[in-house]
Amino acid sequence: MSDVEALKKQKNDLIAEMLEMQKQFIDFEHENGISGKDYYYSQDGLLADYRQQYMEKAMKVVDLSHEIVGSSRF
Repeated sequence: MSDVEALKKQKNDLIAEMLEMQKQFIDFEHENGISGKDYYYSQDGLLADYRQQYMEKAMKVVDLSHEIVGSSRF
């Protein structure tokens, strides 16, 4: 597997993880409801670090995308 193929696989794996996170979030929201306060400040369960984890994965996808095409986001 080439370096670019490995990067693409890593990117696709992260996207799959993000989609699963979104599915879990939607299911949780439908079952429990989520207030803005819960979304931003909850320290419990799924919401404890959801936003931070999702953002880190999203930024990694951006970085991998740039690396694959040989550009920079800065």
